[in-house]
Amino acid sequence: MRSLLPLFALLLAPLAFADEPAAPPAPLDDGPYLRRAGNGLDAEWVCDGQVQRAHVAFRHGRATVPARCGYPHALEIDAAPAPPVRAERPMPAKLAALSDIHGQYGILRQLLHANGLIDAQDGWAWGDGLLVVNGDVFDRGPQVTEAFWLLQQLQRQARAAGGDVLFVLGNHETMELYDDLRYLNPKYAQVATLLGRPYPALYDADSVLGAWLRQAPAIARVGDTLFLHGGISPEFLAQGIDRDEANTRYRQSLGTPKAQVKADPRTAPLYDGKTSPIWYRGYFDGRATPEAVTAVLAQLGVSRIVVGHTSMAHVGSYFDGRVIAIDSSIKRGESGEMLLIENGEVSRGLLDGTRAPLLPGSGEDEDD
Repeated sequence: MRSLLPLFALLLAPLAFADEPAAPPAPLDDGPYLRRAGNGLDAEWVCDGQVQRAHVAFRHGRATVPARCGYPHALEIDAAPAPPVRAERPMPAKLAALSDIHGQYGILRQLLHANGLIDAQDGWAWGDGLLVVNGDVFDRGPQVTEAFWLLQQLQRQARAAGGDVLFVLGNHETMELYDDLRYLNPKYAQVATLLGRPYPALYDADSVLGAWLRQAPAIARVGDTLFLHGGISPEFLAQGIDRDEANTRYRQSLGTPKAQVKADPRTAPLYDGKTSPIWYRGYFDGRATPEAVTAVLAQLGVSRIVVGHTSMAHVGSYFDGRVIAIDSSIKRGESGEMLLIENGEVSRGLLDGTRAPLLPGSGEDEDD
């Protein structure tokens, strides 16, 4: 009889839990999505799966959009859109750079807070410092909207304090805007359906974030360092497109259908999946030799290039420091690092705020 007890317990176990309710699904919260309209902003949120709308008027040149759901802080939005970002500037006394956030707002906040860039209320706390983000906020993770608003608000606050946030376009920004949604988190397909517009339309040129993205460069120079998402290939250099012209063409092409940018000779080199500035992986996949990297740097007149796009375990140094990779796999939502250049000293900022030496590159982790 004793030997049958485990069998009875196994048969009765499901019955003991049959009446317990299933865990409720997570609420669908997102927003706000803001569009300039007349003397103010039309705002939309999805809160607990329900659409909410409001019009917020501009007063004294700005509007304060209250927090409802999604991004947890009130937003300060200027009536006039921000001008194009300066794509060339001197190296400041303190610079931080990270890349490939991919909707991982929590890791982004933790990194910025631990390393002293933001305060407990998520406000800018780095004075005249410069934060560079090498693209790819869109896709994969579940808090793309929150990450964009944090960066947009920090840029506004940093400029008031003498610093700045420099956002550089990644391949996923261009992909989302030309309706390539292969990596879109399912949450955002639901949001777009509820709001009654295709997802890329939520970032049209008349939206606040869409306009903000359209003033971002794809290639930026800070002192003797070039920042971009993928990298500069010899093939792209051979096209004879300088930095300013490349940035202009990227800005003008955002939101243009994929087939059109691929077919247009003015934009095709910018969107080539192997050699363009937003897609190139040659520094890490064996295509680039030390001699080729040296030649590219000499032609560009810089001493190093800082790139994202290719996921690594750590921020790392390649080609004797001439290339620094800063995609530290934040997209996984588990960890992340940032590059720090403080009074000329280069280090890694870790998730707990520790400063650590740059590691030698260990090779490609995975494609993005």
